[in-house]
Amino acid sequence: MIILLPVLLGIFLLGGAFIPAHEKARSGPEDPIARKVDSVLALMTLEEKIGQMTLYTTDWGSTGPTIRPGYADDIRAGNCGALFNSHTAAFTRELQRIAVEESRLKIPLLFGFDVVHGYKTMFPIPLGQAASWDMEAIERAAEVAAAEAAAAGLNWTFAPMLDVTRDPRWGRVMEGPGEDPFLGAAAARAQVKGFQGDSFDNADRVLACVKHFAAYGAPIGGRDYNTVDMSERTFREVYLPPYRAGVEAGAWTVMASFNDIDGVPATGNSWLMGDILRGEWNFPGFVVTDYTGINEMVSHGVVANEKEAGELAVLAGVEMDMQSAAYQNHLKQSVREGKVPEARIDEAVRHILYTKFLLGLFDDPYKFCNKEREQRVLLSQEHQDASRDVARRSIVLLRNEGVLPLSKEIKTLAVIGPLADDKDNLIGAWSGAGEGRHCVSLLTGIRSKLGKEANILYAKGCEIEGDDQSGFAEALAAARKADAVILAIGEHKDMSGEATSKAMIRIPGQQEELARQLAATGKPVAVVLMNGRPLVMPWLAENAPALLECWWLGTQAGNAIADVLFGDYNPSGKLPITFPRHEGQIPIYYSYKNTGRPFNPDSKWTTKYIDIPNTPQFPFGYGLSYTTFRYSAPKVDRAVFRRGQEVKITVTVENAGRLAGEEVVQLYLRDLVASTTRPVKELKGFQKIMLKPGERREVQFTLTENDFAFYTRTMQWAAETGSFDLMVGGSSDEVQTVRVTMIE
Repeated sequence: MIILLPVLLGIFLLGGAFIPAHEKARSGPEDPIARKVDSVLALMTLEEKIGQMTLYTTDWGSTGPTIRPGYADDIRAGNCGALFNSHTAAFTRELQRIAVEESRLKIPLLFGFDVVHGYKTMFPIPLGQAASWDMEAIERAAEVAAAEAAAAGLNWTFAPMLDVTRDPRWGRVMEGPGEDPFLGAAAARAQVKGFQGDSFDNADRVLACVKHFAAYGAPIGGRDYNTVDMSERTFREVYLPPYRAGVEAGAWTVMASFNDIDGVPATGNSWLMGDILRGEWNFPGFVVTDYTGINEMVSHGVVANEKEAGELAVLAGVEMDMQSAAYQNHLKQSVREGKVPEARIDEAVRHILYTKFLLGLFDDPYKFCNKEREQRVLLSQEHQDASRDVARRSIVLLRNEGVLPLSKEIKTLAVIGPLADDKDNLIGAWSGAGEGRHCVSLLTGIRSKLGKEANILYAKGCEIEGDDQSGFAEALAAARKADAVILAIGEHKDMSGEATSKAMIRIPGQQEELARQLAATGKPVAVVLMNGRPLVMPWLAENAPALLECWWLGTQAGNAIADVLFGDYNPSGKLPITFPRHEGQIPIYYSYKNTGRPFNPDSKWTTKYIDIPNTPQFPFGYGLSYTTFRYSAPKVDRAVFRRGQEVKITVTVENAGRLAGEEVVQLYLRDLVASTTRPVKELKGFQKIMLKPGERREVQFTLTENDFAFYTRTMQWAAETGSFDLMVGGSSDEVQTVRVTMIE
């Protein structure tokens, strides 16, 4: 049988048509891939089936890639179906060679990696990309990331992260789309399309992985890995929509989250994986755990040991075990004891094998292992141009007292701050295989913009952390000699990302004090913030002459920021998440619900703080421009409409300034009377438009009955008749309203 196996596999693989991922093909009698999968499955031992359900990691040492002792033997024995952290075309080719030339069944491996916002060419962190409100830019970033990852031997990314979060203390806020389900869903569709494309015919796209399923972004206290506790209504209305959008866009894999939902860890939650993901959403791909997620259920206290944890996970619908080896060590015994039906193992392996056929790995196991393509694609000029474009679209102008844009004819410019000449931090957390040496620093970007003749004075001023002010004197001296000052401050990249939750989200060290002393010189100061989360910074927000939120912008950060500072690009970003005045306001978000005692500044007995305002420092959807946009009053085509009818809302937007610019026109809705309490406003649409000086454009939104729907008192998704306020504007807190009424 072993001798005949290559011949049999060759017969099975002939004549199969490729089925695009976005069509979400499901196994069935007419599916040619499904027939091939069943043919391979029939040849497999139980041990080999469990091997396909096992995902191990390799290491990356100072001398390059290494594989842990025993893992090569696991591949040869068919005890491993996928590897992660294995990249570069040469390394993955060798590992794939072991699988397809030395294992009994010659089943190819999957290679996964956290390609979150780039592989070698880094783009803005996902929170920054969401600030662009530009879905074409977000898709382009994922497309470039996929092309580079695929050229480096990878075929699977553990992205996009689609966790809605309303607590910026949570470190992984940088990795997701922010606080809003509508914006998050739009970003999900763009990222999945960018990663996966319309097919896997060419080796330039990778499998997307929707994560972390589900509600990982809502840990109590903002502490990573903490428990999650919320109503099913909030869960479905706020936290599920981005995941669902990613799945419906065709994402072929889903990652279970670390947290529990209603007392059951997601990794062993059959309601999540079975009822919702497979049942309601018709998901056809496979589910993978997060790192050691299965054995961590023992610490959750829902199982006594790793064997029980593996049983709970596989029966809940989790097909692949990342790193814990619970499946490898215990599933065979669980099957023999009758605790896990082998039919369930077969179902899981079908999903995994189907994915490998979908990628074309059985036809060409080395499809993603081409060194020539790797050398040609990585860090190409085309990719650098894309990175620069997405980066500048992600910048948000928070404050400007006539300082920006700066003139390129400026005589003397002081560039100050611990991040002014930094490269390593600008690529941000979760930077894949990105390297700081490929990054353009802010100082380099400014020098490139102004040319060699420009008089640029540089001083570091202080470190990101610590109490040392010994560099202040040099920085202040440079500022006094200059016509304008650019101050680059913020966070170290390791201050945001996984396991970086913070109780206090202030600008660290002496950086804010440096800003105060520079502002006291009377020189025009433009503060450039580089950070992975919203920061509490009331003094800067109220006193900085100019304030730019630049996040971590990636490889072309310095050039992109210089484009904005000197007016070659008019900033157009809008905040995808609320910036609080104080940590005591957290969680804070725009779509809050009214209470029986709504805020009233003239009455003590209403919902408010007595020491600070209720309002945030900067609201969701906020962002300034170098020009001014003027909105007309919104109009509707029908003030009264029946169920099933559409409502069209139009508004005229005028560029009333002297510079061309882009504006994000935002549409919000409020249900005035409903069977359950409803938010004071919910984002229901947005359009990003470009207007020349003096140009006017009519912007139209169309709402269907589904846009008015919510989970009613009986937990049915439905629209209820009644009146609604439709609000249009350039920020969640600057809108104009028109009222409509739905009747039967």
